[in-house]
Amino acid sequence: MRNRLMLQRTSHDALVLTGGRVIDSASGRDEIADVCMVGGAVARRAPHGTAVLDASGWIVCPGLSDIHVHLREPGQTHKETIATGTAAAAAGGFTFVACMPNTNPALDHPDAVRFVVEQARQANHCQVGPIGAITRGRAGQELTDFAALQAAGAVAFSDDGIGVEDDGVMQAAFEQARMVSAVLIQHCEYRGLSAGGVMHLGEISERLGLPGLDPRSEEAMIERDLDLTRKTEGRYHVAHISTARSVELIRGAKAGGLPVTAEVAPHHLLLTHRACERGDPNTKMHPPLRTNEDVQACRDGLIDGTIDCIATDHAPHTADEKATGFLEAPPGVVGSETAVGLVALAMIESGLAEWPQLVGWLSTGPAAVLHRTVPRIEVGERANLTLIQPTTRWTVDPTRFESKGRNTPFAGWTLVGRAAGTVRGPILTLVVESALKP
Repeated sequence: MRNRLMLQRTSHDALVLTGGRVIDSASGRDEIADVCMVGGAVARRAPHGTAVLDASGWIVCPGLSDIHVHLREPGQTHKETIATGTAAAAAGGFTFVACMPNTNPALDHPDAVRFVVEQARQANHCQVGPIGAITRGRAGQELTDFAALQAAGAVAFSDDGIGVEDDGVMQAAFEQARMVSAVLIQHCEYRGLSAGGVMHLGEISERLGLPGLDPRSEEAMIERDLDLTRKTEGRYHVAHISTARSVELIRGAKAGGLPVTAEVAPHHLLLTHRACERGDPNTKMHPPLRTNEDVQACRDGLIDGTIDCIATDHAPHTADEKATGFLEAPPGVVGSETAVGLVALAMIESGLAEWPQLVGWLSTGPAAVLHRTVPRIEVGERANLTLIQPTTRWTVDPTRFESKGRNTPFAGWTLVGRAAGTVRGPILTLVVESALKP
């Protein structure tokens, strides 16, 4: 027998969540209240005999969104599938995820985008918005047809995993994205500067004798892209920001009125390059874990609004791939199922923030980046809710993940705060403990 997490999904024509702490960051609401739902929408009252869920001690908030995940399908289903990746997202409390286009083939054709949308619809764990590739094959040369990809369901455009290095191509991408009112999401890295680095360039990489990844590779691309943003007036979003200088660049751009946004991953709020000292491939990230100064800058950027949201960069790999050692192992960490607890550790237990801010960074913030309708807990609105147990202590056990991926540096960590479930229309999904036969 082994314990694992399970998702228990039921459908209710009418449902009442009683006694929860209702936090709606968009409206500033924070109160103990009941939430009634009828026909999949928030209602003033529910009919007699309605199903009731006691949410006392829980947070009831707008559905969480993660705008940076890797679902690996098509082409890499040994790492993850759309079904397993969205199940992991639901277990982490997410009602919407945006998946990156670095699949095989890349999401550079409308048929590929439609495939992801349909697979997600069949799995029905959460809503999925595919991010279309900026260039064909993510090769950085020929632009894709943004309008066609958008019509098929693409919610933004990125060559994630690879920065678009050619100035002319990136400028043309900004101009095309502006025509369809879309945002460009950039993996900021000049490969000539990163030079094959596998961890942050600094004292730890020198001591271990490993190739270091220069932070300038990220910062220089942000500088170039901000110039193009000024020139084209296009919308620009920095993926997984990781350095203090990068944060300062975005802060200055926002002060100058540029339409720029940024996200940070939970691991860049908690870990520094010192976590790599034991050579654990699960601490190999891209961008890499940086210095304590960089971690603090990312935290400060969240607090003052320079960084708009938190995104997991959920990147599953197999155990065999990670077992090849730090130098050869692929970079990345799974993050969907640990996000709430890790962000609570970094920002709430540290005394820097409270739950309403965390809810904003994981719900209204990411929705605003993609110009999606921000979920609201208001009468008449479609039910789109996340349930959080803010005081629950739990230990990270990768063997119990819904994701196929087990690659996390947080195994064995004790966290406080976790998702309890989601409500999407009439569908209630609860995360429950269950003893199952192996």
